[in-house]
Amino acid sequence: MKLKPENIELSDKIMAGIHEAVRKLIIDSAANDEKLVIADEEGNVKHVPAKELLKGHSTK
Repeated sequence: MKLKPENIELSDKIMAGIHEAVRKLIIDSAANDEKLVIADEEGNVKHVPAKELLKGHSTK
């Protein structure tokens, strides 16, 4: 089933909003010297300093 153009546009907007929310979370957490919980490639849970994530995340 092919997606309608308006559904693709909505999906793109949702993904952009998620990206912006994650970016803000990383920046705010780094400013407060906090750790975030993430999953690695194998699905293992890790506690990573937000400052470390900030280095590898696009802030644009």
